[in-house]
Amino acid sequence: MGDEMTDHEEHCYELVADCRLRAATDLFAHTWDPVVLAALRPGPRRRRELRATIGGISDKVLTDALHRLLSSGLVDRHAHAEAPPRVEYSLTRLGQSLVEGPMMALGRWAIEHSDELLEAQENAPRGAPDSKVTPPETQRAG
Repeated sequence: MGDEMTDHEEHCYELVADCRLRAATDLFAHTWDPVVLAALRPGPRRRRELRATIGGISDKVLTDALHRLLSSGLVDRHAHAEAPPRVEYSLTRLGQSLVEGPMMALGRWAIEHSDELLEAQENAPRGAPDSKVTPPETQRAG
């Protein structure tokens, strides 16, 4: 086959070299963002409902997550003109596509491989975060 790249490999390289892949993976960089998205999957919710559904999230962290998700076009904010004021958050079509696509796939993967992942993490060598780990195939017996 030689050194020629296939169309698929070339496309993958373009994604890595481009900011599109980084923009997509950044959606998972903040721990609470996917959790908020998942909590909005059933439909619109008010802040209080979101906090109750998620549990363990502070108001500030929820506010920060909502701001990030709003600015990414994944969540809509709808203020109802009534007294007292009522604001609801919901997934946009883009947000729905993220939740129903990659997040669902990641969830299926996590269910299928969580035991193996947790076991690997528990058995990982303990030490300084930047210490070198020798791959098993290069370790010498004995």
